[in-house]
Amino acid sequence: MVDKILVLDFGGQYNQLIARRVREQSVYAEIKPYNKITADGIKAEGYKGVIFTGGPNSVYDESSPHYDPKILEIGVPILGICYGDQLMAYMAGGKVDSAENSSEYGKTSLTVEQCPLFEGVPADSVCWMSHTDFISEPPKGFRTVARTEKCPCAAMCDEERRLYGVQFHPEVTHTVYGKDMLKNFLFGVCGCAADWRMESFVEQSVEKYRKALAGKKVLLALSGGVDSSVAAALMHRAVGDNLTCVFVDHGLLRKDEGDFVEKTFREKFGMNLVRVNARERFLTKLRGVTEPEKKRKIIGEEFIRVFEEEAKKIGKINVLVQGTIYPDVIESGKGDSAVIKSHHNVGGLPDVVDFDEIVEPLRDLFKDEVREAGTRLGIPKELVWRQPFPGPGLAVRVIGEITEEKLAITREADAIFREEVAAAGAEGMTNQYFAVLTGLRSVGVMGDARTYGYTVALRAVTTDDFMTAEWTRLPFEVLERASSRITNEVQGVSRVVYDITSKPPATVEWE
Repeated sequence: MVDKILVLDFGGQYNQLIARRVREQSVYAEIKPYNKITADGIKAEGYKGVIFTGGPNSVYDESSPHYDPKILEIGVPILGICYGDQLMAYMAGGKVDSAENSSEYGKTSLTVEQCPLFEGVPADSVCWMSHTDFISEPPKGFRTVARTEKCPCAAMCDEERRLYGVQFHPEVTHTVYGKDMLKNFLFGVCGCAADWRMESFVEQSVEKYRKALAGKKVLLALSGGVDSSVAAALMHRAVGDNLTCVFVDHGLLRKDEGDFVEKTFREKFGMNLVRVNARERFLTKLRGVTEPEKKRKIIGEEFIRVFEEEAKKIGKINVLVQGTIYPDVIESGKGDSAVIKSHHNVGGLPDVVDFDEIVEPLRDLFKDEVREAGTRLGIPKELVWRQPFPGPGLAVRVIGEITEEKLAITREADAIFREEVAAAGAEGMTNQYFAVLTGLRSVGVMGDARTYGYTVALRAVTTDDFMTAEWTRLPFEVLERASSRITNEVQGVSRVVYDITSKPPATVEWE
């Protein structure tokens, strides 16, 4: 049994990031809503420590998320962050007030005193603040151990009871020594062992499903994305030929992607793979459609119909495998669901497709952990580290109506952009990069002739969690070569632009 930390969620936007930061230290963390587990339940579960997340509310508001003060007395170390810090103070009898003109947002100079949480942290550094309330009077038994110019109690602690609170966010990269503070809490305060290993997860999962699914027929919808690919590789190792993967090629994939996926799983892994070439079917359904959300719904519905038809051809299937990962579980409110569960309509699958069980082998992993698992399972780097790609594929990277011509232009432009980024060794600079065929046409000139072609937008973003993202400062030389090649090699394009909008206000994808 590995040591584990509970991230108690009070509605903070960084709840997943906190859990990821804990797991980066090889300590297992799981997130639960504050109203889904009691103080006694926390003790019974054997958590080595608890982290209260931030949240958008004010603790003195009666309608805000509160918790049983008993948690402070059960002997489990607690770290409160932002709202969690204020909640701890409020529960213990301290005073929290509105900051009024003293609220802080963004990078802030921080001064700390020595305590177990700040072991090895310089007295002066920079943290990330985001608050409108503050602790005006720490509770009895706590002492103030950090301050900023506007916040007299930027951190507090009760070392005897191992209770710590920080007004700032140690989980974000802008808090310079945030990782050190979390490390001090995990190992110095909670006494955790760094025993969360992906190698162990893979081995234990394979053995678990080998026993649980022995003799059962298993079906998996393989999109070629990272999650479904890793789920397929893991389940194939567990159940072998009893696994059948259905790869629905909707004709909206990137250049050569369908062939690469088929070759990888049919030839490298020797899987039972059914590739359904449904390009004409999808393009017919999308004809004349320009509204992004309608495109998504048509593609999702048609995918289900195709998958349904193929499942019927295969015959009786006992188990459906889904590539659900931990953020999906949290966001869908299924945090207390079992790993294997009886269900007949998950993720929009129709009731007429009958399965005895739904298996989600990756439901405890974050995306970066899924990639690590894929590497250990032997999936090629090009697939396991592929760019994030939306389910509707190029349909949401072609603005307006989808046509064969537009898809061909987008595929070629996207392939050239990715080739140039790779050739320059700039892949590590950005987390996602792609081409978009805008709905804009403009005048150009090639040779002595006037042209009237499409405008292609190139997009690259740098992000830690995809909740926010900065546009990537790719070298101008890379953009220049990509632009030159696209306008010269891709017929129908007369102009290339680079999207320098961050998220927010923009989203990563254009549609």
